[in-house]
This record gives sequence, C-alpha cells and structure tokens, in this order.
Amino acid sequence: MTTIAELPPGFADKVLSAQSTFRSVMDAMARPGSVQRIVPMAGTAGSMMRGTAAIALTLFDHDTPLWLDARMSESSDVLKWLKFHTGAPVVQDTSIASFALISHGDALPPLERFALGTNEYPDRSTTVIIQVDSLDSGRSFELRGPGIDGVATLQASIKPSDLFVCLRRNETLFPRGIDLVLVADDAVVAIPRTTRIVNKGG
Repeated sequence: MTTIAELPPGFADKVLSAQSTFRSVMDAMARPGSVQRIVPMAGTAGSMMRGTAAIALTLFDHDTPLWLDARMSESSDVLKWLKFHTGAPVVQDTSIASFALISHGDALPPLERFALGTNEYPDRSTTVIIQVDSLDSGRSFELRGPGIDGVATLQASIKPSDLFVCLRRNETLFPRGIDLVLVADDAVVAIPRTTRIVNKGG
C-alpha cells in the first residue's frame, strides 16, 4: 500500500513546469495535428504517461470533475497521486466530467456519453485525454480546419481504430462537442472540435 510519502513526486519546479506544459497544450490546441513536447516531470503513477501526468498537474484542480477509465480508477496509486497533487474530484458520471483520462483507447466509452456542452455554454464539455502508442508512426490522417494552413498530416498509432470516424459527429454539433488530446509518452497532439479528420490509411 502506497503512503503519501511514497507517492511519485510532481513537478520539480511547479511554476515553470506548469507554465511550460500549459504553453505546449495551448500550442497543440492552436495548431491541431502538430506534435508538441511536454517537459518531462519527476514521476508518474500507475499507467499514467509522463505527458498525461504533466497535463493533470497543470490543468486539474478541485473544481474540475475527472472521469477515469477502469484501469486508472482501479489503481490506488493513480487515485492517491491525483488526489494529493491535484485535488480533482473523481466522478462516476461521464456526462459531468470536465476531463476524462483514458489509459488506452480500447477503454474509451462512446463519445456521446461525455459532456458536449450547450450552445450557450460550449465550454461546459469534456476534454478527453487518450494515451496512444505513437504520435510519429502508424496510420496517416489528414486534418483540416482552423489553425491549419491547408492540410496537416498526422501519423499516429491510435485505438480504437475508428476513433476519428466517431469524432466526425463533432462537425455536426459545433459549437458543442468534445475536444481530444492524444498523449504518447511526452508528446501531445490536440484535436479540437473544429478539426475535420480524414483517414488516409497507410
């Protein structure tokens, strides 16, 4: 049983690391499909990748309800680490979560179960963070939309394989819809709700 003293640490420099991580996430959101790097942190818990842990330390707090997939929610190390370092309340209801952490794409529930926001308050939606195998190899995807000059190409190894097909519903929901963040170790790619995706195969 892990005690508080045995928990992996958070940022070595809380302010600078949080600022750097925030910039990386914002750059990823502003330039969909671009791979951004997150400054490595001191430690992670359980199945969390370094990038996921850094995002949690930067964006989660006691006002951000958090939903975890089964692998993460059943890990006492992950739960203790999140509670100690972020204070974010873990909820069972996906529809009220500000953020969702998915340890692996196979554990992703149907996207319509998450909060999609409203026309008046589109920001009241869930940001879904999915850990993936790779953001520099695998299938090629064409991305179009705001923040992209023409077409951006993302190469990634992602599960579920039909993830981007499911995301196409976002196009019909705008300004509602979810925002997606993909994490592979310390690399991060954002797919905001305004982005249109085409699977090129390969």
